[in-house]
Amino acid sequence: GGHTTEILRLLENLSNAYSPRHYIIADTDEMSAHRIHSFERSRADRDPSTMAPKYCIHLIPRSREVQQSWLSTVFTTLYSMWLSFPLTHRIKPDLVLCNGPGTCVPICISALLLGILGIKKVIIVYVESICRVEHLSLSGKILFHLSDYFIVQWPALKEKYPKSVYLGRIV
Repeated sequence: GGHTTEILRLLENLSNAYSPRHYIIADTDEMSAHRIHSFERSRADRDPSTMAPKYCIHLIPRSREVQQSWLSTVFTTLYSMWLSFPLTHRIKPDLVLCNGPGTCVPICISALLLGILGIKKVIIVYVESICRVEHLSLSGKILFHLSDYFIVQWPALKEKYPKSVYLGRIV
């Protein structure tokens, strides 16, 4: 959906130095997987030096389904974190770039744990969705305190959250 569109727009300008790319999506999100495959094929077609796209798609359980009760969200988020940490430990990313779906919270916490445990410092960049004009999303409220760079796309959010970085509309 919208988060996938936004992250793929951000990735259009990402250097090939960030390769292979690892996409982590909810295990029930088939549409995003199709869009990622299409994006990566298109990216490879534009860059003749790329023989084959260098990316992987990983699936984790959603932290919260639409209409899910807030109380049960605690348990599904913990379960998602339980499965995210081994994945993050195996990949050991240099950078986690995320933009808002609840799926990114367990991944970011797992990446943060890699640094806390002395395994690897991972840079976490969170880009708040362009549809968030005056208030942060729930993921944004959580990751505002955990990310290395917190990017907003509206001046009103920059005023409310001075630690954030305002670059204008980037998607």
